[in-house]
Order: sequence, then structure tokens, then C-alpha cells
Amino acid sequence: MTDPAPTVDPGGAARDAEPFSVLMPLWAKDLPERVEQAIRSVTEEQQLRPDLLILTVDGPLPAPLDALVERVGGGEFGPATVLRHDAHRGVAAALQDGLEASPHELVARADADDLCRPERFARQIPRMHRDGLDLLGAAMREFSDRIPAGEGPLRTRPLTHEEIIRYLPRHSPFHHPTMVLRRSTVLAVGGYRDLPLLEDYWLWERMMLGGARMANLPDVLVDYRVDEQLFARRGGLRLFASDLRLQRRFVLDRVTTPTGFLRNLAERGVYRLVPGWARRMVYRRFVEQGTQG
Repeated sequence: MTDPAPTVDPGGAARDAEPFSVLMPLWAKDLPERVEQAIRSVTEEQQLRPDLLILTVDGPLPAPLDALVERVGGGEFGPATVLRHDAHRGVAAALQDGLEASPHELVARADADDLCRPERFARQIPRMHRDGLDLLGAAMREFSDRIPAGEGPLRTRPLTHEEIIRYLPRHSPFHHPTMVLRRSTVLAVGGYRDLPLLEDYWLWERMMLGGARMANLPDVLVDYRVDEQLFARRGGLRLFASDLRLQRRFVLDRVTTPTGFLRNLAERGVYRLVPGWARRMVYRRFVEQGTQG
């Protein structure tokens, strides 16, 4: 693989990196001040700035958010494309539209209420090129209104391609807000498809089956906002139905066995149906500690 030609960073400095887009979905319940912080963290605060920010707006917005989107479209934070949709269709459709609209092969995901650390893209984009990767994630730290960024619980995932393959049948091997994706590989396996809360996990499975090269960095590159309702939102029968649908897919694709299907479904049934405080405890004990151990 030949080295990419040097390009010019939006801040004026020469750089030797493949061009890339940042893809951020937005909807009516996002808070303007958090969104602006998130946007600044992926643009002007980055050591390696993106060539394009793609903001994909999922449905109508209240006036304060709409004003912020106008500023983004006007170029206040750097080169940007704003995709607007009249109706709220869900995050999978919003992300798919943004992915298809990207003029660049590398696309970094970012959420509208998280904070990306300044070195994030300077660490990830060259690694994607150097190792010929299709998926690259990183670690995260949680923060909230009570816990400052950089001081919350650590979330890690397996680092190597082989470890990720072994881990995927039990849990999602990536933190979605940390990901850099190779656009052509994602589109080749069908891109984002609707599956509430699990659209990313389903995509990782299909990319693995499609021969994608995968890795995670051990570095914390994203501060992940956790509000009081996060774990409450991750319970209920609707999400258990998503688990059932995905686990059936894993069996059909021979990613897991019928025995693994029953084990995974039992674990997810407990996780989805216990109270939110217990769900938080289960996640900390059996997912994160299992990753680190």
C-alpha cells in the first residue's frame, strides 16, 4: 500500500494522512450546548482535523438546535455537509444516509453528546491506512453532569483482530462512538440496517463475515456521556426482541451455535428485564470486567 499524498490541515498545517469525514447524527432531543461541544471536539479541537463534517439531521428540530445546524452548514466549524430529513426515521437510516453521502473512504463516527479527545483522529486515521484496517475503535471513559470528563469508569474492548472475532459472538466488540469505518467495506455488506440499539453490533457481524480487518486501540479517545436514564433506556421487551432477532441471525450465519444462542439469550433476558440500577451493575461486572480480565 502506497503512502497517501500530503494534504493540508484546515488549520493550515501540512499533514500526511488519508482524507476522512466525521459522521454525526442529530435529532430533536439533543441539547444544543452539548451538541456544540461535541462538534467543536471533532473539528477545531482536533490535532488532525476532518476534511468534512457530515451532520445528518433525523427529523424536525426545535429552534435552538436548528440555529446551530445553520451555523454548521455555514462553515463556522469547518467544511460541512448537512443532511436534513423531514421525519424522524431512526439512527440507522440517518447513519446510512450520511455514509452514502461521504466523499471520503474513511468515515469516523461521533455522537452529538460525547467529547472526542484532541488526539483521536491523529491516532486513528494513520493506523487505518498503515494496517489496511476496515474497522478501528478505541477505549472510552464515561462522564456525566456529576463526574467530570476523564474521571469516570473505563470502557475497553479486545484489541486484536483475532481477539475481536472470539469476543463478537458474546458481546459487541466495539464502542460505536469511537469507530473509524472504511466506507466501501461497510456498503459492501449492506451498511446500517434498522435494529433498535443493535444496528452497530449487526453491522460488525456482517463486516466480520465479509472479511473486514478489525482492531481497537487501548487509548481512551472518547469521553462518553452517561446520563441517569442511560441504563433505564437499555431495558424492556422491545430491546429484548432486538436481541432475539440478532441472536437468531448469528445462528443462521454460524457465528454462534444453538447452545450459544440459548446462553446469550438467557443473559440478555436478565439484562433487559431487571431494573435499571441492576442493569448498570450487571454491565460493569460481566461485560467490562470480562473484557479486562
